[in-house]
Amino acid sequence: MTRLKALLARRFGAQDDTWPLIARLLRENLPKHKVDYAKAFLCMALVAASTAASAWIMRDVIDEIFVAKNLTALWWVSGFVAAAFLVKGFASYGQAAILARVGNAVTAEVQNRVYARSLRQGLGAFDDRSAGAELTMLLVRQAAAARSAIEMVLVSFGRDLAMLIGLVGVMVLQNPRLSLLVLVIAPPIIIGVSRMVRRMKRLAADEIGMVAHVIALAQETGAGLRAIKAFGAEPRMEAQMGEAVEATRLQADRIARLQARTSPIMETLGGFAVALAILYGGWSVIVRGESSGGFFAFITALLMAYEPAKRLSRLHLQIESQMAGVRGLYAALDAPLALADKPGAPALRATAGRVEFEDVWFSYGDKPALRGLSFVAEPGETTALVGLSGGGKSTALALIERFYDPDQGALRIDGQDLREVSQASVREALAYVAQDSFLFDASLRENIALGRPPGAPQASMAEIEEAARAANAHDFVTALPGGYEAMAGTGGGKLSGGQRQRIAIARAMLRDAPILLLDEATSALDAESEAKIQEAMARLMKGRTALVVAHRLSTIRSADRILVLDQGRLAESGRHAELLARGGLYARFHRLQFGEDAKNLTAAP
Repeated sequence: MTRLKALLARRFGAQDDTWPLIARLLRENLPKHKVDYAKAFLCMALVAASTAASAWIMRDVIDEIFVAKNLTALWWVSGFVAAAFLVKGFASYGQAAILARVGNAVTAEVQNRVYARSLRQGLGAFDDRSAGAELTMLLVRQAAAARSAIEMVLVSFGRDLAMLIGLVGVMVLQNPRLSLLVLVIAPPIIIGVSRMVRRMKRLAADEIGMVAHVIALAQETGAGLRAIKAFGAEPRMEAQMGEAVEATRLQADRIARLQARTSPIMETLGGFAVALAILYGGWSVIVRGESSGGFFAFITALLMAYEPAKRLSRLHLQIESQMAGVRGLYAALDAPLALADKPGAPALRATAGRVEFEDVWFSYGDKPALRGLSFVAEPGETTALVGLSGGGKSTALALIERFYDPDQGALRIDGQDLREVSQASVREALAYVAQDSFLFDASLRENIALGRPPGAPQASMAEIEEAARAANAHDFVTALPGGYEAMAGTGGGKLSGGQRQRIAIARAMLRDAPILLLDEATSALDAESEAKIQEAMARLMKGRTALVVAHRLSTIRSADRILVLDQGRLAESGRHAELLARGGLYARFHRLQFGEDAKNLTAAP
C-alpha cells in the first residue's frame, strides 16, 4: 500500500500531504454542514442526470422525429428536453447558492480559529517575522484557500465526475466499441497534466511569500507614513512596492499560463477523439446500417462530456494552486504554542506583589538578553531599571508579564514561580503603561474600560471617570467633541502623545493591580505633559510594587531602589544619592545626561 501511494504521488505530482490535508479539511468541515452539503449534492446529481438525459434523448430526436416523422414523439420529446433543462437550471442555482453560503461559513470559521490561535501564541512566535502581515495572509488569503479547496473537491466529484460518468454511460450504451476507442485518449491527458502539477506546487508556494511581502510593505507604509514623508522616502517606497507587485504579477502570470496549458492538451486530444468518433460512427451508419439516432446520441454525449472532463483534468492543478495556502493555514493552527501553561496550572495568588528574579538567564534565539539577573522588587516600593539600550530592561518587564519564560533561573511573584501558574492570572495581577501606549480604534470610554480584567464586573461610567480624573485625563476628555465617546483612532492617532499616556494611565488605574510596570512612560513628552503624567503616575504607584524603566534619570531620583543593568547583568543597585557617591556606571550616566562631563558626551560609558 505504501509503495502504491508513493507511485501515485510521483505519477500525479502530489506531495504526500496533499490528499491527507484535503481529507482533513473535509473531515473538519463536512460534519458541521452535512445537511447543506447533502442538499448541494442532490442538486449536483440532478444537474448530472439532466445533462446525461439531454444526450440520451438525441437518439429519439433523430430516429423518431426526423427519420420516422412521428408527430406524437415530437411532442413528448420536446417536453422532455424542456423539463430536463428546467431541472438543470434550478438545480444549478441551488448548488451554487448552497455552496456559496456554506463556503462563507467555512471561511468565517477558519478565520476565527486562526485569529484565536494567533492570540494565544506567545510573543516569541513572532520575534523573527511580521506578525501583522502573517496574520493578514492567514485571515484573507489562506482561509480563502481552504474554502476554495473544499469547493473544488466537492464540485468536481459531486457534479463533474457524476456528469462525466452519466455521459460516458450514455456513450457506452449507445456504442460500446466506439466508446472504447475514444477513451484511449484519456491516458495521454493524465500524463500531460501530471507533469504540470509538480511545477504548480513550487509556483504557488512562492506566490504566497510574494503576496505576504506586498502586505508587509503596505503595513510598514501605514505605520511609518510620517517618517516616509519627513525624509522624502516616497521614491524609495514606491520602488520597493513596485518591485514586489511586479514580482507577484509575474508569478501570477506563470501560474495562469501553467493552468491554461491544459486547454491545448484537451482541445487537441479532444478534437482527435471527436474526429475519430465521426469517422468510425459515420462509416458504421453508412456501411453497416447502424442507427443514425444512436450515433447522434453518442456524439452529443461525447461533446457534452468534454467540459466536465476538462474541468476534472485541471482539478489537480487548481487544488495545488490552493494547497500552499492550506499548508500555511494548518502550519499556523498546528504550531505548538510558543508559551503554554502547564496542564491544570493554578491561578497566581498575588497579594503583596513581591517580585523576585533569581539568577535569570534569557536569550532571543542566540542573542543573550539577561545573564544571571537577580533582584527583588519589594511590595509598596518603586524599583527603577536603568542602563544602555539593549541592556535587558524591557526584557525584564516582558518576563514579568510572562510573554516569555526564563531559559534558566526562576522568576517569582509572592513566592510563586510564574512557570507554574496560568498566564492569564499573571497578567491580571499587573498594570502596564508603555512608552507609546497603544489605544484601540474605539471610544475613550471603551479604551479606559479595558483596564478591567476579563471576567470582572464591567466598569461603570462613574468608575471610568474617577480613573480618568486620577490620571489627569478627565478635563481634556470632556473638552473633546463627544467627550468619553470620542474615538481614539487607530493606535490612538487622534490624540497627542501626552493624551494617549494619560488614557493609558487611567486604564491602569482601573486595573487596580498590585504590580505596576512602567516602560519609558514619560519619554518624548513636553514639560507640561510630563508634569501632568508624573503627577498621575505618583497616584498610580502609591501602595503598589512599581517597576519603572527609564532613560531619563530625572524621573526616577526618588525611587526606593535603582538597578543599573549592563549587557543583561546587574551592575549596581542602590538609591540615587548612594549610586552617585560610588562614582560608578550610574554616576557616569548622570554626568552625561546633566552635562557635568560634557567633554565625554560622545564617549561610551
